[in-house]
Amino acid sequence: MATARTPRQAWIDAGLRALAAGGPDAVRVESLARTLGVTKGGFYGYFADRNALLAEMLDDWERRSVPDVIAQAEREGDSALDRTKRAAELTFSDDLLPIDLAVRDWARRDSEVAERLRRVDNERIGYLRRSFADRYPDSVELEARCLLAFSAAIAGDLIAADHPGHTRQEITRRAAELLFSDPDA
Repeated sequence: MATARTPRQAWIDAGLRALAAGGPDAVRVESLARTLGVTKGGFYGYFADRNALLAEMLDDWERRSVPDVIAQAEREGDSALDRTKRAAELTFSDDLLPIDLAVRDWARRDSEVAERLRRVDNERIGYLRRSFADRYPDSVELEARCLLAFSAAIAGDLIAADHPGHTRQEITRRAAELLFSDPDA
């Protein structure tokens, strides 16, 4: 009886979980095989080497982070603000945020990863820009609001400050209201 082969995507998903947990050094073929409960021989049926897996992991992260997020946000949101909020929820979800943060850390030490992160961030900011260009016709104000919104989303979970008398959720909601308020208000 033939045994089922571990799917290619399972290796990529296991690699992304390892990346999120311990950075690129944690992505080791032997460790992934152990995690998947298989031998490492199956790995080489899909990937030439560890670097090939790392490249495919980045491809998967990029696809899930930009075109998949935008497509889902466009399907589910009625207004530009709704679509943007949905895109943020998806981008900074429990599934994607740990990978995103690990890629950001990795990009500090690897120029190719840094270039890919720049491309992803430019696409994300571009989506914000397109969503709000009509609302904020002044290009400087538009860019500033996009930068602030993206910065808050990226760094929100990294900031450990308390908000005396308020919940984090209240402050986050108010920050979003301020960021996307009427420009004449």
